[in-house]
Amino acid sequence: MKPTKESLEKREYPSENSKSTLRMLASGFLLSGTEAERIIEEVYGGIFSTHGNGHALACKILWARYYWTKMESDCYQHIKKCVKCHTYANHINIAPSTLHNLTSPWSFSMWSIDVIGPIEPKASNGHRFILVAIDYFTKWVKVASYSAVTRSVVVKFIKRNIICRYGLPAHIIIDNDTNLNKKLMTELCEQFWIHYHNSTPYRPKMNGAIEAANKNIKKIVQKRVVTYKDWHEVLPYALHGYRTSVRTSTGAIHYSLLYGTEVVLLVEVEILSLRVLAEVELEEVEWIQQQLDQLNLIKEKRLKTLMSLPTLSKKDQECLRQENKASRVQRKRHGKSASNYEGPYVVKHAFSGGALILTDVEGRHLKYPVNVDSIKMFFP
Repeated sequence: MKPTKESLEKREYPSENSKSTLRMLASGFLLSGTEAERIIEEVYGGIFSTHGNGHALACKILWARYYWTKMESDCYQHIKKCVKCHTYANHINIAPSTLHNLTSPWSFSMWSIDVIGPIEPKASNGHRFILVAIDYFTKWVKVASYSAVTRSVVVKFIKRNIICRYGLPAHIIIDNDTNLNKKLMTELCEQFWIHYHNSTPYRPKMNGAIEAANKNIKKIVQKRVVTYKDWHEVLPYALHGYRTSVRTSTGAIHYSLLYGTEVVLLVEVEILSLRVLAEVELEEVEWIQQQLDQLNLIKEKRLKTLMSLPTLSKKDQECLRQENKASRVQRKRHGKSASNYEGPYVVKHAFSGGALILTDVEGRHLKYPVNVDSIKMFFP
């Protein structure tokens, strides 16, 4: 074997008689140690490399007629240590842990607030932002459009559209936008004894209810606009359509959960439905009694809706991703031109709800905690 190996290294035949034997052995010659590592580095990171996955790398080496034991596992281990592959890895969208529902004990006790915008092109009245609020119990949505979302605008929105219409909430959850976290907000919450909380940075799904409402309202408006500058005129109709549709999150119509009665649609007036015809024939006293009977049953409907909310859908249960604890992780970055991940960071503390406290390699704490689904394991 030794003369054969020397012949391959020096590219010389030991004798004329051993040519055929040497060619046969060379077609399946085993490699090990530094030679295997050199081949992996050249095929994976050379000038014509693609930084593919471990299986593709092993197949490419096999096609070049090289082989050694544990070749595929060595390829996977090499890729795990590639810094560029970690930095530009695809975002992981599978739930990293069990999802937790934010529940409210009664109607309008917990609200979530978010901002849509800036919207381009701006509306004909100059508005570029939509302020959205949602009640966690009934999923009732309130919206208003503005040219700019300043601190005073947010405070007025909460006073006029939440407090004066639905009473004092116990909790308000807001994102980390600067206009929603300043002195006026603090003073407002202290004045009315409201507890307000911030969603986790890089974790918009933590406010899942408000994010879903934002997405649905934007889709409805986009499909209804004509000139793309009349979206502020379409917004009230889009909101009414959203409120009067059955939502999969509750299995009920939000309008009915709030008012205890079914909304009358425009088509029922144009082409009289059985319900409209029946109400026209009712005497005023009978009609009032019927409405009171419906209101007496609304609490039971709300409780049934609350109890029917699934803690975790089957799709999410199948997609749960369990990861081992890693000493170092990388965090998602934002922007098309930027790399997908940055770091590495060290996990200093992990909370049960999925929040993490990270430090850099020098031990400095990051300004805000992050959620577990915005990080990935890093193998140095």
